[in-house]
Amino acid sequence: MAYCPECEAAIEVEDDIEEGVTLDCPDCGAELEVVATNPIELNIISHGEEEDEEDESW
Repeated sequence: MAYCPECEAAIEVEDDIEEGVTLDCPDCGAELEVVATNPIELNIISHGEEEDEEDESW
């Protein structure tokens, strides 16, 4: 079991998961990377549910 560093949701991961694997948080949609396996540690690659901000010049 791992936890999303963005929203702290529990994420099921396989026991034999390897460092460098990427996955998405099912709750917030953040893209995560496995940076350690014992214990499992995840880092955010990109945030989920972000809206692209566009410069609107009128």
